[in-house]
Amino acid sequence: MASSGSTDGEGFTRRIAHYFEFDAHETDLRTETIAGLTTFLAMAYIIVVNPQILGPAIVGGFGEDGAPIQETTINGEVYTYGEVVQMLTVVTILASIIAILVMAFYAKRPFGLAPGMGLNAFFTFTVVLLLGVPWQLALAAVFVEGIIFILLTAVGARRYIIELFPEPVKFAVGAGIGVFLLFLGLQEMQVVVAYDATLVQLGNVLESPIAAVGLAGLALTFILYARGVTGAIVIGILTTAIAAWAATLAGFVERGTITPAEVQTGAQYDFTPLFWGFVEGLGQIQEDPLIFLLVVFTFFFVDFFDTAGTLIGVSQIGGFLDDKGDLPEMEKPLMADAVGTTAGAAMGTSTVTTYIESSTGIEEGGRTGFTALVVGGFFALSLLAVPVVTAIPTFATYIALVVVGIIMLQGVADIDWQDPAWAIAGGLTITVMPLTASIANGLAAGIISYPMVKAAMGERRDVSLGQWVLAIAFVVYFGVYFAVEAEMVTF
Repeated sequence: MASSGSTDGEGFTRRIAHYFEFDAHETDLRTETIAGLTTFLAMAYIIVVNPQILGPAIVGGFGEDGAPIQETTINGEVYTYGEVVQMLTVVTILASIIAILVMAFYAKRPFGLAPGMGLNAFFTFTVVLLLGVPWQLALAAVFVEGIIFILLTAVGARRYIIELFPEPVKFAVGAGIGVFLLFLGLQEMQVVVAYDATLVQLGNVLESPIAAVGLAGLALTFILYARGVTGAIVIGILTTAIAAWAATLAGFVERGTITPAEVQTGAQYDFTPLFWGFVEGLGQIQEDPLIFLLVVFTFFFVDFFDTAGTLIGVSQIGGFLDDKGDLPEMEKPLMADAVGTTAGAAMGTSTVTTYIESSTGIEEGGRTGFTALVVGGFFALSLLAVPVVTAIPTFATYIALVVVGIIMLQGVADIDWQDPAWAIAGGLTITVMPLTASIANGLAAGIISYPMVKAAMGERRDVSLGQWVLAIAFVVYFGVYFAVEAEMVTF
């Protein structure tokens, strides 16, 4: 019997290896599993962060004390802020799972997806709270954006546009994301802190327990990585989390200092109030179609280029790009975020996108859709173990971003720094991303500057019509964006 069980297990493993083409990608089940766990740990913070960001939009903003309004009415029923956050937690997980399953079985790429950071903040603070667009209508806009993405992806239009990116921009994206990740990680670990005179400065490790524990965990991770230890990033994250809790339980620091102040003990699994809110939003489109189209346009533009930049950047780390810097069969992973965005909006969350943190799993050796499937599996398990997931301090997960950010800097070697067009477009792509905290802005800087510099060099024939159109489109987008920011549009 034991032998039969062993044979069945080996047969199942072989079928998985065959389906996901392990041999072709020179990987195995153990490597893919560790890679999936690494990616999940690096992006698990979204399970906690996304509900906290979207929550104020659902309840109507903040009270006079600066805290979110603690009670709201949805479809005639009264819900507390805590219940809304719990609904959003479940929705965040389910939307991620749906998108990841498409990525795993259709695209067969090792990328994780979830509601996008930055996009959720734009949803809440700009669209809903600043511009006064009802959250129900905003969800309808995200849903329509997702439908448009599905249609454009199906006909190959999204792939075509992304392949129009100038070569220096494509090769600079990875390094730009690397600096972005590095900066985000060091900020979260309080190694880099705000300072009025110079905007940022070095944090005081002696005064910040987070910086002290974080740097210790980072040092351990670097040592393990340098020695070629498999799963170095996962070990670093978990060891740092354990150390933080040990210091807290031992009384060296107060609860909430280097560990979460509260750990969720349950979840409001019934998220249908958010779904019916979305349905209500569909009915509101006819009340002010112009505003609706503006919101759809903004979501579409930011999400399109954020996803494009992330795909190219993480694909560069995995060695998936061809000689022209393009990702073969790009339409397949693009379909995953399109489906995830559409399904997520219907359930009650903002735009779903491919995550930069996927690069952490790729660095651990993840090369196939099985890595993504493992990520999705852990998201599913998190429905049953939300307290465990939320118990990992956020700063501990950001160790992965620092390590991978440094590794991604190798992309600068692919740029011809002696060519002015490459140097300017590539340099702006790399630097604008972290300085504006936006992948899309970095792409815009490179895409707009490339044809201008080429024209100045007398090499206009090297720039395609599509690249000029793309540059102009970015200029138009920023004109609309700044008009909205300046509240020039009245509602």
